[in-house]
Amino acid sequence: MTDSATTTPEPAAHQDIDTSVPHSARIWNYWLGGQDNYPVDREAGDAYTAVFPGIVTIARSSRAFLRRNITYLVAEAGIRQFLDVGTGLPTADNTHEVAQQIAPESRIVYVDNDPMVLAHARTLLRSTPEGATAYVDADVLDPDRILAAAAGTLDLTRPTALILSNILGHVADHDQARSLVTRLMDALPSGSHLSINDGSRGIDPVFERAQDAYNESGAVPYILRTVDQITSYFDGLELIAPGVVSVPLWRPDATSPAPDPIGEHGGLARKP
Repeated sequence: MTDSATTTPEPAAHQDIDTSVPHSARIWNYWLGGQDNYPVDREAGDAYTAVFPGIVTIARSSRAFLRRNITYLVAEAGIRQFLDVGTGLPTADNTHEVAQQIAPESRIVYVDNDPMVLAHARTLLRSTPEGATAYVDADVLDPDRILAAAAGTLDLTRPTALILSNILGHVADHDQARSLVTRLMDALPSGSHLSINDGSRGIDPVFERAQDAYNESGAVPYILRTVDQITSYFDGLELIAPGVVSVPLWRPDATSPAPDPIGEHGGLARKP
């Protein structure tokens, strides 16, 4: 982590933001090199990296995976609508930036219930004139509210990409997480796509120990799941090659060295 990340001015205070407890979205922002975090988040992030330095690679590989997903969706699948649930704090290569760079008419709805994300909604709402972006203050546990609000910006009778990036790990019960995915995808028409990536077990035991310790620290827990569990989110859908894989292995840049697998798996699938 660079020194500049620890010396940047503090983000603006917000009455609903608890700066005494580390928050996963702000820690993730810190690992990505962002500035929207507080000392408590940087301390927790540094404690995590002291045990498992590879978490920074996971965070950045996750963002790169999302960028490649969106590029495929716009350039190859012809998708022009995106529902990004659990978007987190804005950094680089946000969904609307990637999509609208290729197709300026793309429409994006971001969903989160974090007050700090709400405080930064203006950053997320900078759309191209041809397209649209909107922010919905809702919880992933309330899919009906998400869909009703998203319909104000998106035409949910047209193919839409549902993005769930590192959010389902916050749903403690796996069956409930699967049910939430099913409810959201059931509301979208044929030709829609589902993009999911989440932390995984079975690749790196050091990562697993670090995450287990983090979950026991009092911070909001994040559950690592097996590859089979992550794959089950795509049941009934048509997986896009290469399927559910460690995120650096999903259609990597052909000009880069062959990547190594990490404890983060994801995939992209089409609704028939």
